[in-house]
Amino acid sequence: MKRFFSASLCLFASLLLATAGSPVTPPAPYGPLPSDRQYQWHDLEMYGFCHFTVDTFTDREWGLGSESESVFNPTHFDAEQIVKAFKSAGLKGLILSCKHHDGFCLWPSKYTEHSVKNSPWKNGRGDVVREISDACHKYGLKFGIYLSPWDRNSALYGKPEYVTYYRNQLRELLTNYGPIFEVWLDGANGGTGYYGGANERRTIDKTVYYDWPTTWNIIRELQPGAVIFSDVGPDCRWVGNERGIAGDPCWATISDDGWYPGHADEKLLNSGMRDGKKWIPAEVDFSIRPGWFWHQSQNDKVRSATDLWDHYFESVGRGASMILNIPPDSRGLIYEKDVQSLAGFGRIVSQTFAVNLAKSAQVTASNVRGGGKKFSAKNLLDGNRNTYWATDDAVTTPEVTLTFKKPVTFDIVSLREYLPLGQRVEAFALDQWRDGQWVQFAGGTGIGSHRLWRGEPVTTDKVRLRITQSPACPALAEFGLFKEAVAGVN
Repeated sequence: MKRFFSASLCLFASLLLATAGSPVTPPAPYGPLPSDRQYQWHDLEMYGFCHFTVDTFTDREWGLGSESESVFNPTHFDAEQIVKAFKSAGLKGLILSCKHHDGFCLWPSKYTEHSVKNSPWKNGRGDVVREISDACHKYGLKFGIYLSPWDRNSALYGKPEYVTYYRNQLRELLTNYGPIFEVWLDGANGGTGYYGGANERRTIDKTVYYDWPTTWNIIRELQPGAVIFSDVGPDCRWVGNERGIAGDPCWATISDDGWYPGHADEKLLNSGMRDGKKWIPAEVDFSIRPGWFWHQSQNDKVRSATDLWDHYFESVGRGASMILNIPPDSRGLIYEKDVQSLAGFGRIVSQTFAVNLAKSAQVTASNVRGGGKKFSAKNLLDGNRNTYWATDDAVTTPEVTLTFKKPVTFDIVSLREYLPLGQRVEAFALDQWRDGQWVQFAGGTGIGSHRLWRGEPVTTDKVRLRITQSPACPALAEFGLFKEAVAGVN
């Protein structure tokens, strides 16, 4: 009898331990999901564009294709000065316009004579792509390339042979300059051009001429970690304008049925689609100057640091990525006023987000998935985007409360979803504890990769986040409170 009791007790204990230690499964994914390369791209949030070519010396935005190679001569070119200016702004990468519509190549391509190899710069022995990519790797920035599909210099443009020529140049760039984080492809194609001396208008059927899927496969083969940008992806999409403003909301998902590079619905590109079939998040492109290339007449029209900060909230703060164009001048340097604005912007970003005030709070949630630690609300404050708070499947409108020992003052709230499970939250609200009751001070539609609220300062000892609409249980990676640091910066 004693032996039977002992065995029964051991069995009961083992069953109890098995139940208590059984793993709590993560929530099921919802909707389209980002690929690994897209997830890594989301983490960058901010990077830069670098437009530089013969246009820099001819005072044009779009070169004609007839420019002599001799005009390209940046006598003080300094790739490290350029890259350090980008880095001072907190930008995580640089995409170089290796060839713009004028067809001039910033590397010594063996497929054309219209390149730096026939310029006076460094007696034809220079390679801008090499120097910029090396500087990026030295200073910890990721390197990307832009190769214009349109070429107003090439005699082949408009003929089937041009597509082979284009892909050969793409292969040069993808195999000779180290890891590429993004390949940027725009929709400009066809029109007047020099075309090897023809000086005529050439049009192509942009729905089929480039055979983009084949070109995309080349990129996948040679640089599997690179995201591909075009109007419609396949990895990230144009935001529909060049003013630096994403829609509110700006969903990461979209359906591109019947679209192709150079043809898409700009309104839908700006907002995305809540029920979109594919994960193709928006990239917000704009320039620090009125033009994309440097023009002396625009030296007094450079965006201020605070202007760039405003655009940060209209891009990164709406779940998109921000790509800021910063063109070198005819010396081959980033102009002094541009450098000043970039450094000021970088200081605002780094100082504002240096301290997450929420970390000093006690955090509680109305529900935690499985009731355990794995999906605890504490994950919202650990600074790790790969841990998250989640609720039980049936709980889709939960709350999280931050309680402070003494009042804090903030004017920025930062929220992030755990993207590998999809974009789940459709609406949220933020409350402060005031005069013995909860008072809402903000709300919004969608969270996604990053959602920032910016407003008048709030001083309180309790803050509450309410998920007010979600088709699936939420999975949130961050809940942050910050105080804006813009004093003395312009």
